[in-house]
Amino acid sequence: MGLFNRKSNPEPARNEEMVELGREYAIARRHRDTKAMNRIMRQVGNDKDVTDLSDFRSGQESYDSIPPVPRGRNRRSK
Repeated sequence: MGLFNRKSNPEPARNEEMVELGREYAIARRHRDTKAMNRIMRQVGNDKDVTDLSDFRSGQESYDSIPPVPRGRNRRSK
C-alpha cells in the first residue's frame, strides 16, 4: 500500500545563509542588541526575494520556538 512508497515530495531548496541570518536576528532581538539587528536588516534589505524572506522568517521562528531561560532571583543575603 504505502509502506514502501518510493515517491517522495522533496522539500524546496532553502537558502541556509538566510536561515542563519534569521536566527541571528532573533537572538539579537531577544538580547535587545539593536546594533546587530540593524546590521542584519541592512544585509537582508539588499536581497528582496520572496523565498529568501520566507527562509529568513523560518530561521527567526526556529529560534523563537525555544523558550527563554528563566532568570533566578538574586539570592545574595546581606
